[in-house]
Amino acid sequence: MTSASPAVRLADYTTLGLGGPARDFVSAGTERELVDAVRAADAAGAPVLLIGGGSNLVIADAGFDGTVVHVNTRGLRGDATSGLKGTVDVTVAAGEDWDGVVAATVADGLAGLEPLSGIPGRAGATPIQNVGAYGREVAEVITAVRVYDRRENDIKVIPNECCGFSYRTSLFKRGEPESLARPPGGGPAQPRYVVLDATFRLARQPLSAPVRYAELAAELGIELGQQAATGEVRAAVVKIRSRKGMVLSPGDPDTRSAGSFFTNPVISAADFGQVEAAAVTRGAGPVPHYPAGDGLVKVPAGWLIEHSGFAKGYGAPSPARVSAKHTLALVNAGNATAAELLGLAREIVAGVRAAYGVTLTPEPILVGLTL
Repeated sequence: MTSASPAVRLADYTTLGLGGPARDFVSAGTERELVDAVRAADAAGAPVLLIGGGSNLVIADAGFDGTVVHVNTRGLRGDATSGLKGTVDVTVAAGEDWDGVVAATVADGLAGLEPLSGIPGRAGATPIQNVGAYGREVAEVITAVRVYDRRENDIKVIPNECCGFSYRTSLFKRGEPESLARPPGGGPAQPRYVVLDATFRLARQPLSAPVRYAELAAELGIELGQQAATGEVRAAVVKIRSRKGMVLSPGDPDTRSAGSFFTNPVISAADFGQVEAAAVTRGAGPVPHYPAGDGLVKVPAGWLIEHSGFAKGYGAPSPARVSAKHTLALVNAGNATAAELLGLAREIVAGVRAAYGVTLTPEPILVGLTL
């Protein structure tokens, strides 16, 4: 276990390039180091911030007054499943690069993760956030998540049905309000569980699952519900994400983001009726929407943002601005501060609420910040 100077700048560990210093910083290259670092911080009553690829974090300019643990564990193995012909259980350590995992499974002739190509970050974040894109969520293929339980000081295996997966959240994202230390001055409750690895059940087949996302089907030149080669699906997803600035590129400031900054609102049918009425009044045209079960409706946050007056590139020339490629990404195109980016986010939330009566929810984890 390697400890770094307290002067470690957390901006260097996030895709947004934002965040002040860590009080203490530990790099954990093995599972034992990871567990020991968290256990030691808990014993000292210090709050803990786990960082992997830093792609889903917005950290305050003041930094983090606690222990930051950088998760660098490695390991990927596949095991044929008993009694399920043609399937392979792939177990991935939390610190593995996520897109590298997807690329490896596709190259090995396994189907199930290809719609999740091009997503930055590490594998341990995927069950926490129930990462999803282009018609697939990891909840559909995860069989179990192995964790360190901070409250009970024990390692456990949690099966899929106990993971509490729902849209962009899970059991692992929700905090433990009383038993674990919070950052001084308040802030979000600490997560009870530290993800050590996750197991994904994938199919050994050359074709993807039926494509369920219209934009992806169009890119592939197929009808919705048809299948395509997994490699072709991966290439198409990366191409779409690149057009939207959602694939990291060192030379492109429009990719210095946390991905989608807001989740797509899931609202009642009655509330959607009010959104439609507001759109007519504003001359915004038909509102795209998708059934979300139980009579609920999902509305694209990007559409709401753009049709509330926040066009692509809004905020320029300030370095904290809306991406020029996609309204759902807020970018640090230069030397922005976290305060400036959150100011922009608050402006967008207020604007969408005023225009459509819908309150947007941030998708990234805000550290030392409130929206």
